[in-house]
Amino acid sequence: MIIKVSELSEEGLSLDDPTQFQGAFADPSWLLEGLSLHFEPDGSDVLVTGEIQARVPLTCSRCLESFPGLIRAAVDVTFSPRPAGADSVELGRDDLDVDFYVNDQLDVSRVLETETSLALPMKPLCRDDCRGICTVCGGNRNLVTCTCEENRVDPRLAVLRDLSGRHAR
Repeated sequence: MIIKVSELSEEGLSLDDPTQFQGAFADPSWLLEGLSLHFEPDGSDVLVTGEIQARVPLTCSRCLESFPGLIRAAVDVTFSPRPAGADSVELGRDDLDVDFYVNDQLDVSRVLETETSLALPMKPLCRDDCRGICTVCGGNRNLVTCTCEENRVDPRLAVLRDLSGRHAR
């Protein structure tokens, strides 16, 4: 969906029906489950506020298993017209919540994908008590009981272990 910025009324535009945006994401495995966005004109800028909810396949950072993650993205961004003739624009410290629109058109699908991508967790976990993988055999400790010796000493460092034992006496 494209919004013509010059045609936005003073009250703005509210969007809350995720079915209008089926296929909004480049990756078809991402599913938009909910949204509540408000587009409000502010001179030539457009203020976008609200929330996006999407179901995204993630990989657990501990056990490396795939799982569906619910992403909730709080949206608070200002869109300004792209400066004429500028392929790249240098942003300052206060400009991290600024994006641009081109030719009086604001692409809502791009807003959805960008804001959802920014909300992805850096280290997703399939569950809070995920036990991860065994560092010795590589087995998923959530699925199998591992009997590997945890405190194996690297043979190259065994000399240091012997030294620390002498000083303890």
